[in-house]
Amino acid sequence: MAGKEKVNMFCYQCSQTAQGTGCTLKGACGKDATLARLQDNLLFAIKGISAYLFHARELGYTDADVDAFLEKAFFSTLTNVNFDPESFLKLAIEAGEMNIRTMKLLKKAHIETYGEPVPTKVKTGTVKGHGILVTGHDLKILEELLKQVEGTNVYVYTHSEMLPAHGYPGLQKYKNLAGNLGKAWYDQREIFAKYPMAILGTTNCFLIPREEYKDRMFSTGPVQLPGVQHIDGYDYRIVIDKARSLPELKDDPGEYVLTTGFSTSVILSLRDKIKQLVQAGKIRRFFLVGGCDAPLRKSEYYREFVQKLPQDTVVLTLACGKYRINDLDLGDIDGIPRLIDLGQCNDAIVALEIAQGLADLFGVGVNELPLTLVVSWMEQKAVAILWSLLALGIKGIYLGPIVPAWINDDILKLLIETYDIKLISNPDEDIKQMMRA
Repeated sequence: MAGKEKVNMFCYQCSQTAQGTGCTLKGACGKDATLARLQDNLLFAIKGISAYLFHARELGYTDADVDAFLEKAFFSTLTNVNFDPESFLKLAIEAGEMNIRTMKLLKKAHIETYGEPVPTKVKTGTVKGHGILVTGHDLKILEELLKQVEGTNVYVYTHSEMLPAHGYPGLQKYKNLAGNLGKAWYDQREIFAKYPMAILGTTNCFLIPREEYKDRMFSTGPVQLPGVQHIDGYDYRIVIDKARSLPELKDDPGEYVLTTGFSTSVILSLRDKIKQLVQAGKIRRFFLVGGCDAPLRKSEYYREFVQKLPQDTVVLTLACGKYRINDLDLGDIDGIPRLIDLGQCNDAIVALEIAQGLADLFGVGVNELPLTLVVSWMEQKAVAILWSLLALGIKGIYLGPIVPAWINDDILKLLIETYDIKLISNPDEDIKQMMRA
């Protein structure tokens, strides 16, 4: 035992203390950590579903079947109830199915409340006047704020996953919706410090602030941070007052313009033209490149990957991972944009509907389409979306830059053998392999 420490920890698989040298949580039950990781996976997926369900419920939309699943899934994770790994795999697939229902529900809520998104160019600079920067995902909060600043010289800017709000006609009508500042969630400490404006955080991906801007930062909805004033409900007068107390922003256009708002109906309205271009060999392959971004050097893979794609390919993108690529000018193929922003992470349902629409158009299954998914990985909503893809039988997904923390060698082997999950490696080699598929 020289050079090794004796480890004593609680094993929640067997509800006993696991003891031993280099213990890997093999307790009296004799099980390894795979069951615990599958439980973690399910809990992460539940968190993702709950986030989407929360936004739908805010707008008056609910689903009793999803509610019932959440109860069952939470209950299944009690360690004195379930010790069966197979049951957790089945629950993971069911979580994927329930997440599809939830994303459809939220899409319906958004469209029936704000209209069908349309392709929209979004400015990335500032206009003269006071400013409020809104980060997160919650469109209802954004609209309530826009109502309260209407007719004033206080302008509202979106950050990160709020960018797709600009594509909804029901939000475009507010003249005080001025543009988008910054990129993915993790740049907020630099962006929030750069612009002297009030800041409103609406959901997760909201970081503990620097002292230099903490006093002009507010949270609302489910998110709260230490030292940051929280607002219950939808009265944002205190945020507006703070914005007015700060210096006016200059009229300072950004270096580029972003385009968002490509809904299912917009893309599928082009189905006949897309079919002609594919049959003529002008579009050789579609790529879905996006997901949850991470502040890692490995994540630079995605920009390099897209820049190296052949000119006869089309890239669909969504979630905060789109910020790796959405400032690129990829041009078009006979009028079909080569870079298409589908929206927030929950708009993965739009990508799925487009894939199914194209599969129907060509009379093949989704796995037979010239379509490759290259998905970046970070947080809990990504777990729910991954299992949604697997629940639909989609195979050959490329995943990275890191392997999800709940995956061990046994689970990775299962995902590779059952679903042909692939880990990203080198952009050049990956592209060669994908284009041969």
